[in-house]
Amino acid sequence: MTAGTIRSATSSVNGDGIITYGSYVGGKDVPSDQWVHVLGARAVLDDSFANLALKRKLDRGDTTLSEAATNAVVGRVAVADANTIRMAMYSAAEAAAEWRTMPLSVRVDGYLELMHSAITDNIPTIEHMLTLEGHPLELARWEISGMLAASSREARQFYREQLWRETTAGGQRQIIRRQPDGVVCVNPPANAPMVSALFAALSIASGNAMIVRAPRSVPLGIMYAIHDLLAPVLDEIGAPAGTVNAVCGHPGPLFDAWLESPLVNDIMYFGSSRTGVAFERRCVTFGKKPILELAGNDAVVVWRDADLDHAAQAVTEGFFGSGQLCMIPNQTVVHPAVADAFIDRVSARASALRPGYPDEEGVLLSPVLRHDAFRTCLDDALSKGAVLVSGGSGMSLDGSTDGAGFFLEPTVIRVNGLRRAREILAVEHETFFPLMPIIVPDADDDDELLTETVEFVNTNLYGLRNSVWATDDAVVERFLTGIVNGGLLKINDSHISFSPPLPSHGGTGLTGGVFGEANYPVLRTTHLQGVSIRSGATAPRYR
Repeated sequence: MTAGTIRSATSSVNGDGIITYGSYVGGKDVPSDQWVHVLGARAVLDDSFANLALKRKLDRGDTTLSEAATNAVVGRVAVADANTIRMAMYSAAEAAAEWRTMPLSVRVDGYLELMHSAITDNIPTIEHMLTLEGHPLELARWEISGMLAASSREARQFYREQLWRETTAGGQRQIIRRQPDGVVCVNPPANAPMVSALFAALSIASGNAMIVRAPRSVPLGIMYAIHDLLAPVLDEIGAPAGTVNAVCGHPGPLFDAWLESPLVNDIMYFGSSRTGVAFERRCVTFGKKPILELAGNDAVVVWRDADLDHAAQAVTEGFFGSGQLCMIPNQTVVHPAVADAFIDRVSARASALRPGYPDEEGVLLSPVLRHDAFRTCLDDALSKGAVLVSGGSGMSLDGSTDGAGFFLEPTVIRVNGLRRAREILAVEHETFFPLMPIIVPDADDDDELLTETVEFVNTNLYGLRNSVWATDDAVVERFLTGIVNGGLLKINDSHISFSPPLPSHGGTGLTGGVFGEANYPVLRTTHLQGVSIRSGATAPRYR
């Protein structure tokens, strides 16, 4: 696979330069008489009304690409019909029965090493595909670093250790191993479809087969990842056809088919907490294992002895992608002794962030559709005593203030008092826009303040990531032993960085549902099994 190019083995480019993908089922490209068309991010920003109207006409079949004569459309993806969806489940079930018999050296070492190489060799193309979908280039690079971390040598070694442990005792081989669940169906989020699909594809390493739904709004990146990254890797190591499958369609019919099919074992669902928790109940009713990746409302704690410049840099990560990422900081608790100096630093950094086209260097802000929700949330905070420090308005593409613009100014508010902070919506729930509440507890004895801060973090309804900035060893130890909420705890580190073999996803509460914890797809899509092996030369003993 050549870096910076899109393979044409299963994808095709027509005379208009449009990348075309069918469904990918059983190792074959499956066309359709219905398509969804993909607009480039620049086209949407330049003329959203006209180009989105054109997309609707193309998707309905009211016009054709040749009639439209436009360069706004960069690709199209086939919509899977009911038969194609059934074919995907049968193909995955057949493949899983064979694939799980492959040794770990093939499934973990071979597959993930080649996956890592495929990503590395195609970084320019992956960046291009992500920016086409509206991901700012710098965030695309961050997302790629996460893919590489999850398939790194350190991660592979950890997976191997967890999947198979063997000892000998009393002439008996004792094995504790994790066996694959079978067919894993994946519903990625529309804000990060490609990287979420690649994250879920780690489940293949444990012996599962995967079916991924490409969202109709952003299907191109997923289809590229399946057709042109994963499928060639699996072919190279001899995986059966059907080990990976991809279909594009409406979520409702697909979910119903997955839930009702006896061939499906696990469903990995990315989405809001409200819909995800309800979907979890449906999964349990139908006997499917739900693996949820839902909202985050991550907390950062900045203690009095923290490096304020470093901590402010980490908190500013909460504005990346205009706050439309689940694993970024959503709220900060800062020690009252350093609150003023810290807030000034964060505000200055936030105000320096600028909008722009996603393929431009240095752009970190994305368009935000939910301006009404942003203003409702900001008004709620201000009405309950919060103070607007900076931001608060809309922005146009050039960075000028514009209430009707696509973008929102990164906004910092100060919330005085810890005990009643969660009366504010922006503190209690994930916001998904660039609004950072910085909570300043009332001055108190440090020991008491430590206790209250730890309790505040632990009682967060969500639990994805938490991070702490402090240098005193005793203070760090209090946070380390006290914070139990969340799937990942970072201390004096970037809140969003990836550090293999630590988990990148997963959490507790409304983030991961009833079964929530740190999410390693290689492990979450498996079940523990104990094995005892004797030679057969001795009589059985029950005690």
